[in-house]
Amino acid sequence: MLLEKSLIENTISYALEKGADFAEIFVEKKFSQSIKFLDKQVDGISSDLDYGLGLRLFLGEEILYATTSRPTENSLRDLVDQLIYRKTNSNLKPQSFLAQPESNSLISLNIKPWDQSLKEKINYLSDLDSFGRSVSDKVSQLQLSMNQQVQEVLIANSEGVFVEDVRPYSQVIINAVATDGGAKSQGLERKGFMMGSELFKNLDAKQMTKDAVEQAIRLLSAKNAPAGKLPVILNNGFGGVIFHEACGHGLETTSVATGASVFSGKMGEKIAHEEVTAIDNGQMQYEWGSLEFDDEGMRTQNTTLIENGVLKNYIVDKMGAIKTGYPRSGSGRRQSYHYAPASRMRNTYIAPGPHELEDMIKDVDYGLFAQKLGGGSVDTGTGAYNFAVTEGRIIRKGQLEETVKGASLIGTGFDTLSKITKVGKDLKLSPGTCGSVSGWVPVTVGQPPLLVSEITVGGAAND
Repeated sequence: MLLEKSLIENTISYALEKGADFAEIFVEKKFSQSIKFLDKQVDGISSDLDYGLGLRLFLGEEILYATTSRPTENSLRDLVDQLIYRKTNSNLKPQSFLAQPESNSLISLNIKPWDQSLKEKINYLSDLDSFGRSVSDKVSQLQLSMNQQVQEVLIANSEGVFVEDVRPYSQVIINAVATDGGAKSQGLERKGFMMGSELFKNLDAKQMTKDAVEQAIRLLSAKNAPAGKLPVILNNGFGGVIFHEACGHGLETTSVATGASVFSGKMGEKIAHEEVTAIDNGQMQYEWGSLEFDDEGMRTQNTTLIENGVLKNYIVDKMGAIKTGYPRSGSGRRQSYHYAPASRMRNTYIAPGPHELEDMIKDVDYGLFAQKLGGGSVDTGTGAYNFAVTEGRIIRKGQLEETVKGASLIGTGFDTLSKITKVGKDLKLSPGTCGSVSGWVPVTVGQPPLLVSEITVGGAAND
């Protein structure tokens, strides 16, 4: 156990005696390791072990939060005293802790990261580097990363919650650079799952490397993308980042409760095409954004956000439920004990629809197939976004034609939702990292191909 139960009980009781309406303890022990390989050699190795505790108190709708890396009886009482300066009358008593059934159904931790030698991991990356260079003589650089983390948490509160959870994460990132004369381009592939080092035995990392190299080579001859308002097909997988950023954040009660979101007050209203059903699921086995329990100790669940175009649910944490009256969804998340939790997405995606990608392409006379999206910016309040298309294809008279680069997609989440006209069959998920008020957390984005009748496309060419 990460902390003695008696110490937890005493601290929670003391917080209630001082006048808190609610008290919560979050204890965390986290191992993390990153290995980077560049230009045929190790470019950096970092390892870290962090331990600490976060204490969260509610006074009405006010949140008080403090942390310590050395939790003792005295230090925890001091934290309470720092947060609540003057004792108030309170008859609240903590509820007895309720034992939660242990479950590891969402994760795989057969090989712990520290049980696999650094030499073995470095050889793994070196082999991928050699393979990637063998794919084409146009490869000028390969940057490979192996990132791992094991987070152990204990969450207890004055309402009887007492849970422990283990969350392993392993990820491989491949960044390939190709050159041809003076031209240079990049290709990127990444995969990550809630697994230990067994991921590296199960993952087809050579195919990932080949895909990254081939993307970089395709972009060497890519033309500049056209500009204008065009029909756009957003490809599956990481294309879901637009929904995540431009719509998903607006469905979190962090913004809904204050009225800052464009989706505030729209529960039960039609906000998208009837083919659009959007999910935020914390219970997908091995997926990057999954959790047995959220960081408030609630078992996660499968939440339907939009069903057949109608807004059905928000993404709700404990304080969000207090402020809005909507039920919690097991979505209270935080980067570490250094942060108080807030409503956050988990595995967020648009569900598959009825259409084949080929048929969607045939419906477009002239437009853009956004094959791969890159980074971008978004105003989470308004949903206004600007995302780079790292690789695209022009669609002419229902046919995919030349590869283009340098495109950007500009719009708002609310407007784009309303202009989706067809949803494809082939759902694909992709790991990512999301930043917000409670820090950076692992998430999954995803979707099948989506046909949007019109998006403003930024580009340097005229067709």
